[in-house]
Amino acid sequence: MNTEIFGVVAMYALTILLAVPFGRYIAKVYAGEKTLLDPIFTPLENAFFRLGGIERKAEMNWKQHMVAMLTINFVWFLLGMFILMNQGWLPLNPDGNPGQTADLAFNTSISFVVNCNLQHYSGESGVSYLSQMFLMFLHFVSAGTGMAAAVVIFLALKEKTTDKLGNFYNLMLISCTRILLPAAIIVASILAFNGMPMTFEGKDSMVTMQGDTVGVSTGPVAAFVAIKHLGTNGGGFYGANSAHPLENPNYLTNMVEMMSQMIVPLGMIFALGFFLKRKKMAWMIFGVMTVGFLLLCLPTIVWEIEGNPAIAKMGIDMGSGAMEGKETRIGSAASGFWSIATTVISTGSVNSMHDSAMPLSGMMQMLAMMTNAFYGGCGVGILNFLIFIILAVFISGLMVGRTPEFMGKKIEGREMKIAMIVALLHPLLILAGTALAAAFPEITSANLNNPGFHGFSEMLYEYTSSAANNGSGFEGLGDNNLWWNITTGFVLILSRFIPIIGPVAIAGLLAQKKYIPESAGTLRTDSATFGMMILAVIAIITALSFFPALTLGPIAEYFSL
Repeated sequence: MNTEIFGVVAMYALTILLAVPFGRYIAKVYAGEKTLLDPIFTPLENAFFRLGGIERKAEMNWKQHMVAMLTINFVWFLLGMFILMNQGWLPLNPDGNPGQTADLAFNTSISFVVNCNLQHYSGESGVSYLSQMFLMFLHFVSAGTGMAAAVVIFLALKEKTTDKLGNFYNLMLISCTRILLPAAIIVASILAFNGMPMTFEGKDSMVTMQGDTVGVSTGPVAAFVAIKHLGTNGGGFYGANSAHPLENPNYLTNMVEMMSQMIVPLGMIFALGFFLKRKKMAWMIFGVMTVGFLLLCLPTIVWEIEGNPAIAKMGIDMGSGAMEGKETRIGSAASGFWSIATTVISTGSVNSMHDSAMPLSGMMQMLAMMTNAFYGGCGVGILNFLIFIILAVFISGLMVGRTPEFMGKKIEGREMKIAMIVALLHPLLILAGTALAAAFPEITSANLNNPGFHGFSEMLYEYTSSAANNGSGFEGLGDNNLWWNITTGFVLILSRFIPIIGPVAIAGLLAQKKYIPESAGTLRTDSATFGMMILAVIAIITALSFFPALTLGPIAEYFSL
C-alpha cells in the first residue's frame, strides 16, 4: 500500500513540476511570441485560414467571439449527427456497427461538441472507426474552444481599456496546433509503445486461459486516448474506458494518462500569471484550487484504502482496500486519486467503476463536479473560477464599504447579475433534472439497477456529470433511452455555453471600462487572504445548494451500511 501511495504522490508532484514550464510555453503561444514550432505550424495554420477565407489578424469584440463560437459549434453538432446516424453504411466500419438512433446521436454529438463526452453507448460496439475519428476531432476543437474563450479573458484583463480581444478562430486553431497536437503526439507514442492498439483493422482474435477463442476490438486507440485526456474530454474508446486493459495496459500508462488530463488545466493557471505578468495571482488561484482538490482527494483515497466496513465485519481481509469495480494492476489508492482528479478536472474518464466506490467517495466525486471550480477543464476552469472571483470581490467590497474592483476595473450591477446567473444555473440544472427524474419513477425507475439511496445517487450523478461537462457516470444507470438522452442533452447545451458566454461577457464589459490605478486602499486580489475568501464563497454556495440532495443519496447510504 505504501508503494501505491508513493505512486500517487509522484504522479501529482511531477504534473505540477511540468505544468509551470508548460504554462510559460502556453503564454508565449497566446502572446504571439516565437517558439520552436513556428516553422512547422505557421504555414499549416495560414493554409487553414486561406481555405476558410478568414483574416486571422482581424480583431473581435466579446460579442463577435461568442457568435463565432456558437456558429462553428452548431456546424460540428450537425456534422456529428449525420455521421453517427449513418455510420452503418459509411466507410471505416470493419466491425459493421450500426448507425445510432436519432436521440442517441443527438446526445452523443452534443456531448462531444461541448467537451463532456457523456457516453450512453459502449465505444467498441456503438460507433465505427470513422465516428471515432470524428469524435477525436471534436476532442481537439472542443478543448480548443474552451482555451480560446479563456484567452479572451486573458486579453481583457491585460489591456487597460479596449474592445479588441483577438480573433476567436485564430485562438482556437493555435490552441489545437501549438498546444494540444504536439502534446498528443508525445503521449500517443508512449501509449502505443506500451501495447495500446493503433490500427484500422477490425477485431483481433485471442485465446483465453480457458482455451476459448474470442474477438477483441482494436482500432486507433492510442491516438484517441491521448487527446481524450489532454483535452479533458474523457470519452472512452471502449465502454470500460481507462479500466479496459487495451485502453490502459499498465501502471505507467495509468500515470501518463493521469498526468495528461491534469497538465493543460494546471498549465493554463500558470499561463495566466505569465501572460498578465501577475505570477502572484496565478499562485493564489493555484493555491485555492489545490486546497479544494486535496480536501476532496485525500479523504477519498483513505476511504478506498480502508475498504467496505460491511465486508470487513464478515471476516474478509480488506488489506487491498475496496477493490470491487477496480483493476488490480492499478489498486485502490490510484483509483481513488483518479476518481477525484477526473471529476475535479472535468475529464470524466475512469479507471474504476465509480458506481462501486464507497458511498462517501461517491459523494466526493459529485462534490468535485458540483463545485466545478478546482482546476476545471481546458480553459473553462479559468472561466468558472472568474465567476467566484467576481462574487468574492463584490462581497469583500460590501464588507469594507468600498466599490468592488478587480484588476483596476469597477464591478457593477451588470457584471454581478451575469455572475449570479452563471453561479445559480449550475445547481438549477442538476437539482431540477434530478427532481424531474425522481418525480416520474414510472419512466426512470426501470433504468436503475440499484434501489433506494444508491439509485437516487445514480440519478443525481448523471445530471451532475452532465452539468459539469464531465461525462463520467454511476454506471448502474441504464441511460440509453429517450428520457436520459434528451434531458441530459439539453443540460449539456445550457451548462456548456452559458458558463462560457457569461464570464466572457463580464471580461468584455470590464475591458471597456476606464482603468483605475491601484492605490493603498485597493483590495489585493492576489493575496492569501483573498484566496481564503474565494474558497469560503465556493464552499458556502456548494453547501447551500447541494447538501440536501447529498443527504438523500450518498450520505444516507453511508449511514445505512
